[in-house]
Amino acid sequence: MTVTASAPAATPLDRGLHRPISVAELFTIGIGPSSSHTVGPMRAALDFAQRVAGSEGPQRVTCDLYGSLALTGRGHATDMATILGLAGWAPETLDPDAAPAILVDIAAHGRLSLAGTQPITFATDDVRFHPRAFLPEHPNGMTFTASWADGRTQAETYFSIGGGAIMRQGAPVIAGNVQVPHPFSSGAELLLIGTATGLGIADIVRANEAAWRDPAETDAFLDAVRAAMHACIDHGIAQEGVLPGGLKVRRRAHAIAQGLTGCVPGSNPAEVFEWVSLWALAVNEENAAGGRVVTAPTNGAAGVLPAVLRFYETLVARDFDPAERGEGARTFLLTAAAIGMLYKKRASISAAEMGCQGEVGVACSMAAGALAAVLGGSNAQIENAAEIGMEHNLGLTCDPIGGLVQIPCIERNTMGAVKAINAAYLALRGDGSHVVSLDAVIETMRQTGEDMRSQYKETSLGGLAVNVVEC
Repeated sequence: MTVTASAPAATPLDRGLHRPISVAELFTIGIGPSSSHTVGPMRAALDFAQRVAGSEGPQRVTCDLYGSLALTGRGHATDMATILGLAGWAPETLDPDAAPAILVDIAAHGRLSLAGTQPITFATDDVRFHPRAFLPEHPNGMTFTASWADGRTQAETYFSIGGGAIMRQGAPVIAGNVQVPHPFSSGAELLLIGTATGLGIADIVRANEAAWRDPAETDAFLDAVRAAMHACIDHGIAQEGVLPGGLKVRRRAHAIAQGLTGCVPGSNPAEVFEWVSLWALAVNEENAAGGRVVTAPTNGAAGVLPAVLRFYETLVARDFDPAERGEGARTFLLTAAAIGMLYKKRASISAAEMGCQGEVGVACSMAAGALAAVLGGSNAQIENAAEIGMEHNLGLTCDPIGGLVQIPCIERNTMGAVKAINAAYLALRGDGSHVVSLDAVIETMRQTGEDMRSQYKETSLGGLAVNVVEC
């Protein structure tokens, strides 16, 4: 295995530019604090455990974390997520409140149930950090090694490529037998499909989703995502106290909400963005606490889309009947997904590759286009809004203090949400024609990410992470 002392120019992984992506891949209901560093490693660990567990399974499993996973893994709970994954837990089904007790039990007994079925000896230091070593394919690399009594070993390397998605080294990108009616890999193709068919962007995605499941199931999935987003906002507002991790960051959403109590959102135009900021803040405080969040498209940027969706439902659609408001939310999420698919195909949504422009920047772009759609924008105006949302996040670094998804991540989501709303209304004031295309800005983000020094890409080796003294 080749490792280097400093982050290399990553060898692009074959992610399948033309592979169809489902909306269910963009939005997943999981746990905090990080999609790349918590959700992805848990999924990788579970996948490996299921591959090696059995009647003649191994006696021991170890995990080696590299690059960004090692540098910020303790702050992102990567080690804990890895242990939980090996023990058979998935981010979608794990109760965040139950996780601490599960980990304490494993540590106390020195054993875990591999894939939930096979007891093996396990020590917490069987998850090993290698902060000075980067695997060449991706900054978020991890290798699992299973050992048998007869001396046999089996090692597999995984990469957490953003948004909770994982890839196993050597495994082909499989598109399966899914053939969507309207394949697209660029914003230009998306606009051409709309012109040829007369469909809006949300309708294009909805038609494609039928290749995976019945339309009623897609609606049910979207409704579940919407409900989880709103529940996360409400739960975050209700909580008080200090966030875990040692920075002693106090939750602020509850106090802000109390200060706005009695005010109807929108009744005072000067307070509109205070409400939007509150909603984003509540989500990312929940994420920082390891709570239940929607990866949209990542956990570090999980507050942007819910805040803008709440803005739409509370202010724009407040007088709509519930069915109409619900359909608007589906259009919002489907449009956002279309934009997110383009970033996944043509660049990356991993902060370890792109910096925070690949997380909050992408979420801002998705939310801007989605809001433009539900405000009645044309496909061209939606594409313009998404472009504006990213253009003014280009170069945004990822430099979390202490490797925690707290400073500047929590406040940064409030800025992303406000920018998204501004971008949508700017686009709607035009006719959709503009100089910089969405494809051009995505390519610019990709190039900027490649040029960005590694200390500004989720390594906590530069920026605020080294210029602010931890408490």
